[in-house]
Amino acid sequence: MSESTIIKLENELLQLVTFGIGEEEFGIDILKVQEIIRTMAITKVPNSPSYVEGVINLRGKVIPVIDLRSRFNMEYRPHDSHTRIIVLQIHGMIVGFVVDEVSEVLRIQSNTVEPPPPVVSGIESEYIKGVGKLDDRLMILLDLDKLIPVQELTQH
Repeated sequence: MSESTIIKLENELLQLVTFGIGEEEFGIDILKVQEIIRTMAITKVPNSPSYVEGVINLRGKVIPVIDLRSRFNMEYRPHDSHTRIIVLQIHGMIVGFVVDEVSEVLRIQSNTVEPPPPVVSGIESEYIKGVGKLDDRLMILLDLDKLIPVQELTQH
């Protein structure tokens, strides 16, 4: 790889949709996001994984909805006026993620992102792509393709 290619990669701008779950801030690639909607009636699906809250009918399409609080083994919190569903595409399927709130669309330099520290890069956090440093805060960047394995999406 030439030096100019390395410099280009180091200065790449990442566009992220940022959202909060509890006190933590997360970011996902904006290109995966189709839309962000308010919560709506979610129909429970028997025998689905514990983190699958159910399904919604979004303009005639039935979409599975995943509770990220549950997926991250965080304490349950009832939905409120800030709760949103981020509709995105993973493994060619449309999926909704329930989050406490959506913050903003953010552009950060790729060279401000570091790999997750070894202490947090265990089996449960294999879906963490990196940690972005933003002034006085840290943001966890998620690898959506690893967050929900394709076999789990296609089983239900």
